[in-house]
Amino acid sequence: MTKENLWQSVLAQIQLNISEANFATWFKNTRILSREGESVLISVPSSFVKEWIESKYKKTILKILRGQDQKIKKIDFVVGKANPEKERLSLVSVNDEQPELKILQINKAGLNSRYTFENFVVGSFNELAHAAAQAVSENPGIVYNPLFIYGKVGLGKTHLLQAIGNEIIKRFPEKEIKYIPAERLVSGIISAIRNRTIETFKKSHRKIDVLIIDDIQFLAGKEKTQEEFFHIFNALYQNQKQIVLSSDRPPKAIPALAERLRSRFEGGMIADIGYPDLETRIAILKAKTQDRKNSLSENIYNFLASTIQTNIRELEGALNRVVLYQKTHNKKITLEEAKSLLKKTTSSPLQKITLKKIIQTVADFYDLKERDLVSNSRRKEIVRPRQIAMYLQRIKLQSSYPSIARKFGGKDHTTAIYAFKKISKELQEDEALERDINLICMRLSNI
Repeated sequence: MTKENLWQSVLAQIQLNISEANFATWFKNTRILSREGESVLISVPSSFVKEWIESKYKKTILKILRGQDQKIKKIDFVVGKANPEKERLSLVSVNDEQPELKILQINKAGLNSRYTFENFVVGSFNELAHAAAQAVSENPGIVYNPLFIYGKVGLGKTHLLQAIGNEIIKRFPEKEIKYIPAERLVSGIISAIRNRTIETFKKSHRKIDVLIIDDIQFLAGKEKTQEEFFHIFNALYQNQKQIVLSSDRPPKAIPALAERLRSRFEGGMIADIGYPDLETRIAILKAKTQDRKNSLSENIYNFLASTIQTNIRELEGALNRVVLYQKTHNKKITLEEAKSLLKKTTSSPLQKITLKKIIQTVADFYDLKERDLVSNSRRKEIVRPRQIAMYLQRIKLQSSYPSIARKFGGKDHTTAIYAFKKISKELQEDEALERDINLICMRLSNI
């Protein structure tokens, strides 16, 4: 069996056991470089990938290789290009022979060339959004239209949206792309209405092949802006132009959003980005450090990833301070120095969750008044959020049932027991409810 066939056999078996997003992230541009006796040398594209594959997949790869040939007893990894000639041809095919043109396209689109799929770290918390984004960049206007990505601040939405735009420019240089924050879109529409040029504004946006709007929740409550955007959206959608949107919450949770817009946002693909786990946070730190051509000790990575858990942007900011300190002092930073340097960042842990915050957050999420939740109203739109608030008080604060009942209108403790059991049971069957409660918990942790 040739080296190429042997490695394809390995990749085929690995692909069956991990997600497509993870497979693309860690095994793209890998190959068997050489085989000598009992040893196999595997080429990977970067030191970051090398470290990850060695820690996560080395045993699996060796097991598969031994299944193909029992003489193989050892594998090693080395950083190197998978196929330089193929890579060169691939780059030429996506118009890299005209780099100035590509830069002009990126700038005109409002994109940042730093944000690519290649430097986006994939984990279980974002792999659905990542896979959908890649699918859209390969077939814009054909699959997942619109694509709606939501998640809290600093979790990578902007990176993913801009990666879509940059990848489409690479694949389809003839397409016109526009990336715009929603606040700027709102400002543009208001200005066009004031100057009586709204028809010209809408006409210019209807020519776009790929419209990418960040933080679409800023349209909430702006009725005239929503009306004009509705016409732009419809024109693009009917002509199979790709629309990509991001928000800090799913469409149904955006308050004061016109129902016809909400319906259209929900008509495509909705994907969420959650909080990264510890391993992924460490992987993100290592990838960012490598981008800066620097390195830190393992205990520094662990310290940063353990301390900053819910905001990748904040995590990167802390990393930048540590790397800058290292460069300025021309020496490896110690753990104690890192702790001292980031004292302001790390000495303010997440605020303590209280019942008041639970009630505030649930009421805000369902667009209710706080007094509604603690009232005796039996209206359907109030009863369920109230039960969710009771459930959260029980799991977050470990309150007793009588205590929960007293806080919600002096009800009998059996009402609190019923609410907790009802929500607990429905969580096992209702994905929408699980998503809502996860979003509410995300907000609680960021109050």
